[in-house]
Amino acid sequence: MKNVLDKLESRGAAALDNSELLAVLLAESQGDERARSVAQSILAECGGSVSALSDVDFSRLRMMSGIGKLRAARIKAAVELGGRVAQEESAQHDVITSDSDVVRVMRPVVGALQYEECWVLYLASSGRILERMRVSQGGVQATVVDCRLIIKRALELLAVQIVIVHNHPSGSAEPSGQDLALTERVAEAARLFEIRLLDHVIVAQAEHYSFRGHGLIK
Repeated sequence: MKNVLDKLESRGAAALDNSELLAVLLAESQGDERARSVAQSILAECGGSVSALSDVDFSRLRMMSGIGKLRAARIKAAVELGGRVAQEESAQHDVITSDSDVVRVMRPVVGALQYEECWVLYLASSGRILERMRVSQGGVQATVVDCRLIIKRALELLAVQIVIVHNHPSGSAEPSGQDLALTERVAEAARLFEIRLLDHVIVAQAEHYSFRGHGLIK
């Protein structure tokens, strides 16, 4: 373990491979030589994927290689910190010009969730994000959205454009009938106040779907 720590100190954390990074979280001391093999074992159980650690629930994680509650908590905390860093960095891209911008901003927020969330981006005429607001949180397959809440906040912010964003935990970004109905309801309500529904973007882990890009929003 000392070799790993020396490598981190001299070359930086980016020089460590995935098992070495995980070993740093698992080690109980500089002389804990078992931490590296335990880290490799945990990664193997996750198919070699670091991102898979975010999907492993806490009770299962603490049982992997018998690491226990404290070390499992360290891993979960590290994963969450990484996610929050990604969210803060995505917020710096605060101008929306395309569905790709929407995905870059919102995938760190909703892309890995195991349940649906619906968010609205409120935009100035320039495309600058005035606010990102979660408008609903639901189950695995659906979420209920109050259109009145969406429009009310747009009027408070003096937003002239809005983008609906939600995730599909199933992995498929294809819209459902409920997604189509929601888009129509929000677009109709927004038009009454001369607010433009710029797009509705569905984010999945490996793909996304833009209603405007598919001609469903004019």
